[in-house]
Amino acid sequence: MNKTRALLVEDERDARDILKFYLNTIFDVVDVAEDGEKGFKIFKENYKKKRFYDIIITDIKMPKLDGLSMVEEITKLKNDQKYIIVSAYKDEDYLLKAISLNIAGYFVKPLDIDSMIELLKKIKQNALDQKKDARHLVHLNKTYSYDTITKTLYKDNKSVKFSKKESLLIEKLIDSLGKIVTNEDLKRFIWSEKDISDSTLRTTMKRVKDKIADDDFIISRKGFGYLVEKN
Repeated sequence: MNKTRALLVEDERDARDILKFYLNTIFDVVDVAEDGEKGFKIFKENYKKKRFYDIIITDIKMPKLDGLSMVEEITKLKNDQKYIIVSAYKDEDYLLKAISLNIAGYFVKPLDIDSMIELLKKIKQNALDQKKDARHLVHLNKTYSYDTITKTLYKDNKSVKFSKKESLLIEKLIDSLGKIVTNEDLKRFIWSEKDISDSTLRTTMKRVKDKIADDDFIISRKGFGYLVEKN
């Protein structure tokens, strides 16, 4: 099961207890810190273990390390981390600074709990949808991933365009991940014919490799065939 996770960073005990209660009704795991320094420490410890938060809820003005400074430090490690900012008052300078960060919401105390719960539920659902989609993704290297359902190759989350034959070549190699696919197997899968020449296959392979040249994941085994190694 893919658990949903939230990190709450709040120095005021009453606000912390209230938010923790509501967060526990929505998310599977809720971690809590009373200042930005401890919040960053908790995030960093979990990040090293590849346990990521679907949302971080943080106050702005806190001892040791303020909320936005903590957010900036976290963003250096995970630039797509999402946040909800809470504050005792609407500070325009802080708000303008927060806009440049990955802020999902900004709430002024006393909190509108109903509005916050609605937003948190949406965030949880989006996280669950993304986790479900992620099960279909094969990460080939730091640049490319492949969706085994839609048969689509992505470069940094943008789809790569291939011809039908090129797409079939990629599909066959991914389906055989970690195994060498012979030239004959590739030709049969792509063209469904016996009399396709090696030069035709090489031409198709070259077109594919030209399109992924910046971080090529297809390995040639001369005399045997081609493979994509498991990442």
